Amino acid sequence: MGTSGSVKVAVLGASGYTGGELLRLIAGHPHLEVTAVAAEKSAGSALASVFPYLADVLPPLTLEPVDLEAIGRRADVVFLALPHTKSLAPVAAYVRAGKTVVDLSADYRLKSAADYERWYGVSHPHPELLKEAVYGLPELYREQIRKARLVASPGCYPTAAVLQLAPLAAGGLIEPGSIVIDAKSGVSGAGRSPALPYHFPEAHESLEAYKIGQHRHVPEIEQELALLFSLHDGGVRAEAPGAQVVFTPHLVPMNRGILSTAYCRPRRPLDVDGLRSLYRDFYKGERFIRFQDTDGATPNPRYVRGANFCDLGVFADRRTGWVVTVAALDNLIKGAAGQAVQAMNLMLGFPEDMGLTGAGVFP
Repeated sequence: MGTSGSVKVAVLGASGYTGGELLRLIAGHPHLEVTAVAAEKSAGSALASVFPYLADVLPPLTLEPVDLEAIGRRADVVFLALPHTKSLAPVAAYVRAGKTVVDLSADYRLKSAADYERWYGVSHPHPELLKEAVYGLPELYREQIRKARLVASPGCYPTAAVLQLAPLAAGGLIEPGSIVIDAKSGVSGAGRSPALPYHFPEAHESLEAYKIGQHRHVPEIEQELALLFSLHDGGVRAEAPGAQVVFTPHLVPMNRGILSTAYCRPRRPLDVDGLRSLYRDFYKGERFIRFQDTDGATPNPRYVRGANFCDLGVFADRRTGWVVTVAALDNLIKGAAGQAVQAMNLMLGFPEDMGLTGAGVFP
């Protein structure tokens, strides 16, 4: 424990956008103390020089190399905001050391080691931890997260997709093979490392679909939807039916935010009043789900910027009979850092919304 009984926290990958937002949220948490920040490329730099917006909201900290043992001695909780495949060894080491671990990479999200190898190109060295890791979506796995020592925090696109479709899938109301997801993300979703597609003249006044049919979030979305379908089909999660989605992400010229629109064919006719009732009941009491059921109102990323909310809307296309759902969230908060802190609160027995109740920033 840290000062005055606070929990000592380390953040690995602290120089990226997600790392910075983790630190901002931790700074506002009454029971957390940052004791180590690590980032290989920025090692030796003062945190305030890498993120001037964090100056004077945290103690003076210097980014250090990722020395697992040295960092582990100073932390009770470890957040890993490292690139995919780079969390494999650190997560295993910290779990063995008895730390509370929240991994924001994709390295422990998929339950199948074969799926991980197929989509990420490397074999998984710790398949036993894939079985133990709890998928960090509190709205679906709250009780499992409370008991977990390792949480695999969901990706930003899957957070939106799974939350917007969960009531329909869990109720067995839609055809598992009919789901089409059209999602748009701000440029920060690509991370902080410079690359030509995210250069201002390339991204500004532009709209581009990318990784069509091959985005790495596809197996994560399908895994979670299949498990939800299984709740309706007898609740035998190990025998979940297949779920297939057509998922197309788009890069849009805004800093942050996701707007995800999903289309699906219902198994029986559904009207908008019944759909809205379904969603209100499914998410009743959920602190960070805001359901929009006013005619003409739809979720918009501008209203969740900087906040841990996911705004949802559900609609019935009367002409085709299809159901359309819309989700909006901040990819860096509910899609990453905020959701990770939400899970950590559950793991440590704090109120789930502690440090996360701030409104978004508008305009």
